[in-house]
Amino acid sequence: MRDQAAPGGGTEATSPRRLSTREAAERLGVKPETVYAYVSRGQLSSSRAPGGRGSTFDAAEIDALARRTGRRTPAPAPAPGDLVFRTGITLIEDDRYYFRGVDATELARRYAYEEVAEWLWTGELRPGIRFTAPAEALAAARRAVDALPAHSGSTDRLRVAVVAAATTDPLRFDLAREAVLAAAQSLVPTLVGALPMAAEAPSAAEGAPDASGAGLARQLWPKLTARPADEPSVAVLDTALALLIDHDLAASTLAARVAASAHAHPYAVVSAGLGVLEGPLHGAASGLAHRMLTEVLERGSAAPVVADHLRTGRRVPGLGHRLYTSEDPRARTLFALLAQMPQAAGALAAARDVVTTMARHAPLHANVDLALAVLSVSCAMPAEAGETVFAVSRTAGWIAHALEEYGERPLRMRPSGRYGGPRPPQPLPVPTGEPSR
Repeated sequence: MRDQAAPGGGTEATSPRRLSTREAAERLGVKPETVYAYVSRGQLSSSRAPGGRGSTFDAAEIDALARRTGRRTPAPAPAPGDLVFRTGITLIEDDRYYFRGVDATELARRYAYEEVAEWLWTGELRPGIRFTAPAEALAAARRAVDALPAHSGSTDRLRVAVVAAATTDPLRFDLAREAVLAAAQSLVPTLVGALPMAAEAPSAAEGAPDASGAGLARQLWPKLTARPADEPSVAVLDTALALLIDHDLAASTLAARVAASAHAHPYAVVSAGLGVLEGPLHGAASGLAHRMLTEVLERGSAAPVVADHLRTGRRVPGLGHRLYTSEDPRARTLFALLAQMPQAAGALAAARDVVTTMARHAPLHANVDLALAVLSVSCAMPAEAGETVFAVSRTAGWIAHALEEYGERPLRMRPSGRYGGPRPPQPLPVPTGEPSR
């Protein structure tokens, strides 16, 4: 819990200097509406200005808040057309990324997914924390998922599971921080528990080890592959989950924040994120890389596979990232761990072959989709496994952004459309097939 400086900040007999809302915003480097958000959260006090127009703020109190938040200098103006939000969750800078200022790859290597999620949500590290699915929510989610057609994809199942879990939580509309955290800690394992077992994977009734009290990665493993879990492979999966929790304002995260801005409950926020994630340019990208690596292994070389992609105008998946000039740090971390798994040698070599072959055409580096594809191919997972890992992991990130957005001015994300249709007045349309009068 952060200490709060006492208002005023001095004992001078003279009245402390008062700032207008605009002056306070400029001194803090924020927008005026953010100043009022600080007031609503109890971080600032305000007084009505003489005449009742607007509010005034104690200059010393503003300065104390600026020192605590580090927001003394206004952020650089965004480029035209950019959408920029202040966030204290993820920073991407100099080809590295950080969760709350801590190197995200170091966190993922040292701590389990649940521990990293808690750090992102609360700023506190709780070693050994485990998330538990409530029995009622899990049962409802499983019934809903089991009712889907057999050809349904994993993201279809996750979307349905979120809705089903929400219906069992009568407190889902409580947006208090502790209530949202409790919902998040129960929702993530509910999503994993609702997924069907991988084909031919032993069920609990057939003697498979009970993973209900294990970490989330071990619970997810039999939903992705029929291969028995071994510690090195589960460790890679756990690291992948931790690495993917958040990545600044990706498309799905923006959707989640828009939902949170409307004060949608956390289940609805996750539903919004899942709806965007399913696009082929976002969460499904690793599936394309999986299929490409499979073809490279079948044909024995990346050259003909890359050539086919270029000849048909298709983008070579798993390469390049608009936020990094060199190799994606998430991919670099996973490749290092995959190199220690003997069964990953073939897929890893195929991935390196793709990167080397493509380098002759364009200086593109591996991204996390290619690393997820190496994991899924080498562990006999289906092509959509990477998307499943992505969706389950990113759920925690969407919740982190929802927690942040709930503290902002509601409905602040209301862009204006630039109308390009016919200018009014226009005549009433004539119904099709009906003669004009």
